[in-house]
Amino acid sequence: MTVNRDAITSAWETHCNEGWPTFASPNQGQLMTLDTVISGCVVFFLDSSEGLDHQRVEILKDCLADLEAVTSELETEHQHYFIRLHHLGELLLATTVSA
Repeated sequence: MTVNRDAITSAWETHCNEGWPTFASPNQGQLMTLDTVISGCVVFFLDSSEGLDHQRVEILKDCLADLEAVTSELETEHQHYFIRLHHLGELLLATTVSA
């Protein structure tokens, strides 16, 4: 899968334009943390000409696995935001050689 910076920029802009969903979940704190960490990786990637380093790649992989598990526990109507966040993380991983 070939992903370029424009695809990530577009996905990031779409994600930023959507507000945090209103819902109650015992996992809300974890979801906020995952959103923050994945978003930080995206911002780092977009601000860097070198891409993600190995440490960020590993963190991103862990976050995506955690996000997948927690998202499946949400009601369907609240999953869209987190599915989009997961897709954004996958796009980011696709830019790395070692992913």
